[in-house]
Amino acid sequence: MGAYDTEIEGLAAAARAALVREIDADGAWGGDPVWREAFAAVPRHLFVPYYYVAGPGGYERRWGESRDPRARERWVRGAYEDVPLATRLRDGELLSSSSQPSLMARMLTALDVEDGDRVLEVGAGTGYNAALLAHRLGDDGLVTTVDLDPEITESARRHLSEAGFHPVVVTGDGARGVPERAPFDRIIATCELPTVPRAWLAQCRPGARILTPLATGLLALSVRDPEHAEGRFLPTAAFFVPLRGEGKAEPEGVSLAGLPGRAREQEPFRFLLTLTRGTLEPAEAYALWKREGEPDRERYGVTVDGEHAWAWLDEPEGPFAWPLP
Repeated sequence: MGAYDTEIEGLAAAARAALVREIDADGAWGGDPVWREAFAAVPRHLFVPYYYVAGPGGYERRWGESRDPRARERWVRGAYEDVPLATRLRDGELLSSSSQPSLMARMLTALDVEDGDRVLEVGAGTGYNAALLAHRLGDDGLVTTVDLDPEITESARRHLSEAGFHPVVVTGDGARGVPERAPFDRIIATCELPTVPRAWLAQCRPGARILTPLATGLLALSVRDPEHAEGRFLPTAAFFVPLRGEGKAEPEGVSLAGLPGRAREQEPFRFLLTLTRGTLEPAEAYALWKREGEPDRERYGVTVDGEHAWAWLDEPEGPFAWPLP
């Protein structure tokens, strides 16, 4: 190992330890501290050999192979900041990113992984999340990650190999799952979807758990059988790159014109607005939100019953329910 590599690895180790302490202080993995070991062991910088940081003049590219030692130092330190990192752009559009580590920690903890579980990750990204899962489970063969873009899956596979992990990386439409690798005990999505793909339920064992972003929230579903699942949203807000493919999310396009200024600043209200898009007009959603005591995310849930799926407030069979695609 050369002096450059030794210096970078030393900086990375110190920055990784600092990130773990920061997430630890935040209490993100309080429910399952075994994830602390995974974050301490898996080198995030190997999964982001370059990334983009937004600035006043557009995106700045940080690259680990830069000839400027100060630029390399900025790259490795930035790789361990508790922020999402843009990793793939096309015509100014964000196609892929490495999620905020503390959010990843909360999601992985909420996934409630147990030894021996078979896990499907939808949205391979850089491969970092799959590496954390493989480290936690101690068996690469239990982890499958899928992404539509062959460039993303190729780079994820390369990053994983460089870090010493070899889960199954599949190029395909995540909304269709990966039937040849089923059945799964856990499914985790790291991209935004407009609904719960029915194919996922069919590929789950009874009692499986699905964690997926939906309407700027995180939905945790318990699967009863191939036709039925139900669960509630976590309190955490979550913003992800939309899924591309058959189940892709449509642009938000919701106007807040005419609503009180306070409504525009309230994340829980914007969550309700997104969840009920196409069913409630913004003014109706705001009236409901105020009347019901400004509910936070955890009061909402989703039920999947065959071809029908709906979101609800407080109770699945209560008075407030809205159809999902």
